[in-house]
Amino acid sequence: MPEVRALPVPDGLAGERVDAALSRMLGLSRTRAAEIAAAGGVRVDGRSVGKSDRLVAGGWLEVEIPDPQGPAAPAVVPEPVPGMRIVHDDDEVVVVDKPVGVAAHPSPGWTGPTVVGALAAAGYRISTSGAAERQGVVHRLDVGTSGLMVVAKSERAYTVLKRAFKERTVEKVYHALVQGHPEPTTGTIDAPIGRHPSADWKFAVVADGKPSVTHYEVLEMLPSASLVEVHLETGRTHQIRVHFAALRHPCVGDLTYGADPTLAARTGLSRQWLHAVRLGFEHPATGDWLEVTSTYPDDLAHALETLGAGYR
Repeated sequence: MPEVRALPVPDGLAGERVDAALSRMLGLSRTRAAEIAAAGGVRVDGRSVGKSDRLVAGGWLEVEIPDPQGPAAPAVVPEPVPGMRIVHDDDEVVVVDKPVGVAAHPSPGWTGPTVVGALAAAGYRISTSGAAERQGVVHRLDVGTSGLMVVAKSERAYTVLKRAFKERTVEKVYHALVQGHPEPTTGTIDAPIGRHPSADWKFAVVADGKPSVTHYEVLEMLPSASLVEVHLETGRTHQIRVHFAALRHPCVGDLTYGADPTLAARTGLSRQWLHAVRLGFEHPATGDWLEVTSTYPDDLAHALETLGAGYR
């Protein structure tokens, strides 16, 4: 049976979006709150409201929370991933060099290959901590971003690495090819990131977003773009893409965040030019510093060559 919660709109949440308010009030994820609203499960003064509607002070709020026995989480399907390399492997962790077009783990609506599925197909036993479909995954790369990802094989490694990412002691270094020439050539982008106010499927710099900090340095200026090294202090979804788009220097090829389609076509890119080139962390068992690096995949190297870069 669904659970029904009824209460007056708290003063502190007046003016908040429905999905954000339910998330804060009831401890639901914002995505889950949005799903409940979309299904007609949120009413104010007897009228159904949508996820982006604003709560009004003094209104009577009713929320119908469906039975938690909903659809099962996507299963991990063992499936080899051509081009995925193992760059480090021991009893505690495995580090992979993820190709473009591969998700970190299964999720609703994604039917393509995953890192977790590729490891399962190769016979790896990884940590079962966390959600079943996210076995061992302590951080993620977008489907359209290539490069280095560490996966925990032991329960100890999962716990230690999750803490390390939370405490920001992991070194995450990316190279990005961005349009134009950022000024200054070395700097920090400190701007909060949250759901885009009018397009829930992407993110944006918004006043009530989560703190997000990106450090960058221009490595090479090309006629129409710049190769930039990026150090992430935080790890928000799409952080690099959103921050550089906010500076009006989107990643080349990143049409979702305003990249020039003509330039994308010229370079032959069908995804954002963004690659996780270096990953460093304290080994969860020994405490020794472990650092791995990755070279650019062929599509990104070709794009650089097309634009006249000296880097390979």
